[in-house]
Amino acid sequence: MFVLVEMKDTVKVEPWLFNVNLADAVKVELNKRFANKVLYNIGLCICLFDILKYEESYIFPGDGASHTIVHFRFVVFRPFIDEVLIGKIKGCSQEGVTVTLGFFDDILISPESLQQPSKFDESEQVWVWEYETDEGTHDLFMDVNEPIRFRVVDETFTDTTPMSAPPSASSTSNDVSAKPSVPYLLKAVISEPGLGLLCWWTNG
Repeated sequence: MFVLVEMKDTVKVEPWLFNVNLADAVKVELNKRFANKVLYNIGLCICLFDILKYEESYIFPGDGASHTIVHFRFVVFRPFIDEVLIGKIKGCSQEGVTVTLGFFDDILISPESLQQPSKFDESEQVWVWEYETDEGTHDLFMDVNEPIRFRVVDETFTDTTPMSAPPSASSTSNDVSAKPSVPYLLKAVISEPGLGLLCWWTNG
């Protein structure tokens, strides 16, 4: 679910921070710049892990700040394809079920990826698994905030920066269904034994 990504960037330290240790100032600036941001084709940056190398610092004419090229590693959220995760249902709509992990909300389970047969209950605004048994059909509701186990099957990155080219790209398919405002979308399924609401598979 989390990976370490090695990156390089030029960090600007303002003059009023010169009394602070360079390493501490750089750590603050890197976290401020990248934490909780999606980098295109990389993932959601969580926090700085460590600094690998500092290159020389420079002060340019007319600019009192120091500029240092820094090599570092960042903790990034990017689940691998087929990884099984547990989250909570954030909402339901005709488009499917959206899931949140608390720190990441853009996870979509489309209607065809739900346990089958399933139907959307317009009055309750929830999806319902019509679970068939020898005694008949039982409606299992997918209520908001219920813990749910799902498998990641695809990811879509969308470049939301101005003058972006290309406007969007998928790392695993050419099917791009993410809205332009969503920089990173995960697609998941629960149409397999053991997947879905945790309460469905609790042993009596």
